[in-house]
Amino acid sequence: MAITWGTIKSLSLFFGPILLPKALAYYRSLRAAPSIHGIPIRPVPPNVSRALLILTLTTLIFLLSTLPPFAPTNIFTLTSSRLQISTDVLFTRLSTLRPLIPTDEILRSKISSIESRYLFFQFGPDVLTNCQFCKAEDPNSYLYYSLPSLLAPHLFNLCVLALVTSGLFTGKEAAMWRTTATLAAGAMMLIDTYFVATYDYKANARALRLEDIDFFFWKMRVWRGIGLAFVDGMLGWLLYLSSTNRAFLTPPSTAERVEASTRMLDVVRSKMSAMGILRNTINRDAELRARSQGYWVHEGRVMGELMQEREVVDGVRNALDGRINMATIRADAETYAQSVIAPSQVPGMNGNI
Repeated sequence: MAITWGTIKSLSLFFGPILLPKALAYYRSLRAAPSIHGIPIRPVPPNVSRALLILTLTTLIFLLSTLPPFAPTNIFTLTSSRLQISTDVLFTRLSTLRPLIPTDEILRSKISSIESRYLFFQFGPDVLTNCQFCKAEDPNSYLYYSLPSLLAPHLFNLCVLALVTSGLFTGKEAAMWRTTATLAAGAMMLIDTYFVATYDYKANARALRLEDIDFFFWKMRVWRGIGLAFVDGMLGWLLYLSSTNRAFLTPPSTAERVEASTRMLDVVRSKMSAMGILRNTINRDAELRARSQGYWVHEGRVMGELMQEREVVDGVRNALDGRINMATIRADAETYAQSVIAPSQVPGMNGNI
């Protein structure tokens, strides 16, 4: 049973108010994830830039394919002829617009009956012209013959999506969307095939004027190109948001956070070790030790002279008056000193290491 446009509108009006607020709330939560997890926004990675370039090109190709210059010729619209026009009159009009070619002669013999003209509007001129085993008495034969050309753009798009979501080509930023992209491309393929297979080719039986004819084949070409372009455009947009940490952020797991903290501690420990080696070297070298002692003596003298000035003393007193509790500071300092010294004390060694 075919799904009509009225059914789609009814379902949209019923489920739209229910699903739309939930979808918006879900999208906003995804957009807020980077700020919640404290992950900064970054530029687009180079490997994702390649994927976005490919998706942009394929989107433009699919959109350009919907334009009339790239569509097969519809001899009925070209000659402004009704569906019930005589075949000889139809091709006589066509010959006045352009010279007839061999495929036109083949098509003349294929659309002599009204049934074959119905199928012409469903499958287009190429199928009727090139299919050798198709008969108007068996409409499914035209469907079987048209399947390769029908599925070709979908398979091409599926290969493009597999490339741009490959971990080897674009890294993990795009690989996370591989399943979603594959399902979207597969759904587009099934929907397109379903509409073509279930179309009632006799819907034009009551079309008495050219304006009443349903040019299903040419309409589906437009919708097919727009749908494939939409899938590629949406995937590019999702790639941009996720690769720049703007949305759809996957928080690091516990193991990854532990590993990052361990690496950070290793870096701090290596820097502290280097600082200890540097201080040990300075203390063992007479010249460096003398320069270090001279620096601190000079620093102490400068700071002592500075703190003896009247303006500095008054400024420090005004700044600290009523704001600092010296008892609390002493307690904090003692606690800090104990926390530093305690780990170095080993029981049974009188506090000596």
